[in-house]
Amino acid sequence: MKNRIIQFVRGSFLLSDDSSKNWSLILFFSFLSLLMIYSSHSVDRKIHNIAQINESVKSLRSEFVDTRTILIKYKMESSVSRKINQMGIATSTEPPVKIIIIK
Repeated sequence: MKNRIIQFVRGSFLLSDDSSKNWSLILFFSFLSLLMIYSSHSVDRKIHNIAQINESVKSLRSEFVDTRTILIKYKMESSVSRKINQMGIATSTEPPVKIIIIK
């Protein structure tokens, strides 16, 4: 047992006659580890992109709510009549008359 551990530490399993199968196994595991590292980095990059997009959505949503509030204020009858009075146009005091056309 002690002899095998010493041979493993020295790396004699990589230099022996049947070391080709050991090298192929090491290369395979190296490839898998590189693939796992790349996948992990890719997932991290996507998570950061999603976080940035969520922040952008939050800011755009708040801007939308602010703009909608301003629009509602401008559409109120009191603000419209105030703007019209500033232009010199007054509201009618007489109710509208229905016109009926008979053919």
